[in-house]
Amino acid sequence: LAADKAKLEALVADQLSYGHSAGRLETKKEFVDVIAGKKTTYKSITLNEPTVTVVGNNAIARHVFVVETETDGKPSQAKVGVMQVWVKEGGNWKLLARQAFRTS
Repeated sequence: LAADKAKLEALVADQLSYGHSAGRLETKKEFVDVIAGKKTTYKSITLNEPTVTVVGNNAIARHVFVVETETDGKPSQAKVGVMQVWVKEGGNWKLLARQAFRTS
């Protein structure tokens, strides 16, 4: 929610592939720029039904992502399923891949 550029950059891997439910993909730079540049402002984020499976230095996380945002002055809400792949680098977990999908 804070849109802190340095913290976002530290949280995601350089090779990030960030997939939205409509099929749009973002690189690390695109992902960070959208949030830190406040093109999209996140008003609230709720992660429901979380599960995490750790395999060595990798983890698969799933959850239902419920969000309230504002983009270009227009409020919006979304509820999507999400699968994330995290990798442990230098003792820290970093987001490597994320894909959202529409839920029924």
